[in-house]
Amino acid sequence: MRSLLKKYTRSAAMEATGRLGDNALFLFDYLLRFLRVALLLGIWRAVLGGRGSVSGLTLDGVLTYTLISAACSELLTCQTGLEFAFFDGSIATRFLRPTEIFVEAASEMLGRVVVSAAFFSLPLLLASPLLGVRLAPAGALAGMLFVVSLALAVSVGLALDYLFIALAIALQVAPYTTGRIRIAVGTLLSGALLPLALFPWGIGSVFAWLPFAAQASAPLQIYIGTGNPLKLIALQCGWSLLLWPLAVWAWKVSRERMVSYGG
Repeated sequence: MRSLLKKYTRSAAMEATGRLGDNALFLFDYLLRFLRVALLLGIWRAVLGGRGSVSGLTLDGVLTYTLISAACSELLTCQTGLEFAFFDGSIATRFLRPTEIFVEAASEMLGRVVVSAAFFSLPLLLASPLLGVRLAPAGALAGMLFVVSLALAVSVGLALDYLFIALAIALQVAPYTTGRIRIAVGTLLSGALLPLALFPWGIGSVFAWLPFAAQASAPLQIYIGTGNPLKLIALQCGWSLLLWPLAVWAWKVSRERMVSYGG
C-alpha cells in the first residue's frame, strides 16, 4: 500500500511540474478564468441587485456561491482527462505501467488541482474583499460539512468520469466527444454555473436529484446555508455507492472492446 501510494504521489507531482514547465502561457488561462469570475459577479449584481431574496437566495449568497464554485471548479468537475489517452493512442503505454489506470489518471488530476489552487483558487479567494464578496461560510458547522460534501462530490465526479469513459468504449463513440458532452451537460445540470434554485419553472428541483447536482450544487448549497446538509450529503453518499460499482463493472465489460488511435 505504501509503495502504491508513493507511485501515485509521484504521478501527481510529475503532472504538476509538467504543467509548470511545458508552457508559461497556462498563466494566461488562469487570468481569463479570473476575468470570467469578475464578469459573472457583475452580471449577478445587475440581475439581483435590490431584489431581496429570489427563490430563497440573496445577492450576497449568490456571489459567495459563484466565487466558491470558481475556486473549487477543478474538484467540482473532476476531469481526469483519460479520454485524451484514447484520442492520441497513449492509452497503450498506460496499460504497461504497474499502476491501476484510472487511479493513476485521478492522481494526475490531483496534480493539476494543486497547480490550479496555487495560481488561481488561492489568489481568487484572497481577492474576495476586492471583489466585494463575503468569503466565510454560513457558519462553522456549514464549513465543516462543506469539506465532507466536497469530498463526496469528488467521489461522485470521478465515478461519473469513469462511467462515461466505459460507456464511450462500449458504444464505440469517440471518448473525446463523450467527454465534451459530459462537461457541457454536467456544467448545466450540476449547478456549478447557475444555482439550481434559479432555474425557471421549478426544473431545478428535478435536477437536484441527479448525480450531477451531487457534484457541485450540494456542497455549494451547504456552504451558503440554503440546503438541508443531511439530505444533501445522504444523496451524495447514495449516488457514490450506486455509481462506483456500476462504473467498475462497465469498465471491466468494455475495456476489451477498446479502440484508440493506432488500433
